[in-house]
Amino acid sequence: MDNKTLWYNYKKNNDFQAKTLLIEKYINLVKVISGRLYTSYGTNVEYDDLVSYGIFGLIDAIEKFDVDKNVKFETYAQIRIRGAIIDHLRTLDWVPRSIRQKSKEVEEAYFKLENRLGRSATDEELAKELDITGKELQKIMMQTASFNMISLEDAVFEGHTFEEKDKDKYLPEELICNKEVYDTLKNNITKLPEREKKVISLYYYNNLTYKEIGNILDISESRVSQIHSKAISRLKSRLSSI
Repeated sequence: MDNKTLWYNYKKNNDFQAKTLLIEKYINLVKVISGRLYTSYGTNVEYDDLVSYGIFGLIDAIEKFDVDKNVKFETYAQIRIRGAIIDHLRTLDWVPRSIRQKSKEVEEAYFKLENRLGRSATDEELAKELDITGKELQKIMMQTASFNMISLEDAVFEGHTFEEKDKDKYLPEELICNKEVYDTLKNNITKLPEREKKVISLYYYNNLTYKEIGNILDISESRVSQIHSKAISRLKSRLSSI
């Protein structure tokens, strides 16, 4: 049975079997997203748990997807799946307050520096702003990596574009099709330092793992994690000014 028929049978005839087949068809999407998040949160949660959380997001996506909208289901579902996983991870509250505070301090330092300089701040400038050494900065980036390894969609939600309390009011297709949000995010990504931009592109748009990115850039997985963490901190600091 092809996709179009499955969606028609489920949406128009409320066919439970069609819904089950759709879940089975897209379950691999859950596994891919869970696998990628596991590389960030794996020391704090089991892979199978991430898959379980993601399945709830997939079911929610299938139930709420509007086949008449000009949006690919895969794109729509990724937001719901990743969002469901991250929401569950937040309820575990496994991130120490000290790590949350360090992450916030880095974001605020980026915000102050880049507004003052009118460009991306270097590691040396950021370390000086925080009154720490370069080695201490790298250590903080590693410590906050798991906390910072969030989706770009989540970074948008945490800015003032969409208040957290209003998050559920926006359907994924509205976010995808919201030109202002898309343009803002795209503009801020293009302003990232070249290596950070490359990591963001390979991770989010090419769906590569840290290991694969490390092989391409000839750096270690931990270094990829640090660069990703810096990029997300920088993006969040810029989006918070919206």
